[in-house]
Amino acid sequence: MSHVAYVNGVYAPLNVPFVSVLDRGFQLADSIYEVWAVRGGVLFDADEHMARLQRSLEELRIAPPMSAKSLLAVIRETMRRNRVRDGIVYVQVSRGVAPRDHVFPAAYVRPTLVVTAKNLDQTAIAARAESGVKIISAPETRWTRRDIKSVNLLANVLARQAAKEAGAFEAWFVDDDGFVTEGTSSTAWIIDTEGRLRTRPLSNDILHGVTRGTLLKLARARDLTVSETPFTIAEAKAAREAFISSASNPAVGVVSIDGVPVGGGKVGAVTRILRAVYLGA
Repeated sequence: MSHVAYVNGVYAPLNVPFVSVLDRGFQLADSIYEVWAVRGGVLFDADEHMARLQRSLEELRIAPPMSAKSLLAVIRETMRRNRVRDGIVYVQVSRGVAPRDHVFPAAYVRPTLVVTAKNLDQTAIAARAESGVKIISAPETRWTRRDIKSVNLLANVLARQAAKEAGAFEAWFVDDDGFVTEGTSSTAWIIDTEGRLRTRPLSNDILHGVTRGTLLKLARARDLTVSETPFTIAEAKAAREAFISSASNPAVGVVSIDGVPVGGGKVGAVTRILRAVYLGA
């Protein structure tokens, strides 16, 4: 992800192997991660991302590898060493290195901390936001604690690969009741036929998206009608607008779902407004 990574107190080239094969993140997905967007050298929603990282650690009972203040210093130094101005920072924390066993290690082990940073192709991101993206639906096959930002992403990987092979950018998971949960790496939104901005309410069913929370605040501040209620794929296909959001792709319009055009196959006005306001354009 970058030329230089921070791993357990050392800044080193990415091609240097320094994570043990006995690391529980590698062997058991006993690990969490967090992603910050960097724009103009600034970490977007920095405090909220840090709070979510701390929550994920608490839910898995993994000890923090360092204080939030120290971690921010490591993040900024990793950004500096990689000359990141417009991109992302990736932080991963595992329970650490221990003999392979499903139960937690009996004695304390030092958590493994990895920090990387890279610039993203801003031209490609802007073009995606301008033209919109295609979505496919996929059955919800993930575990029931999706509120924890764990590295257990195999179902997400398979669904995202299916989307790519179908010529789409993202897949929306659909639960057994027919309601959309979220994307493989994004929050799902629609402007329904009544003009309401809708997204699934927070629960263990979805990741508590940081960008999601900021967009909701911005929408309410502009007197948009907001409804945190689930919606079906059929409702999404019939919606006035649909869009996805994530740290690296805030408010990107969805122009088709399973081959069905949404909103006339164009990025909607509300989507464009929310994106512009979020980015301070």
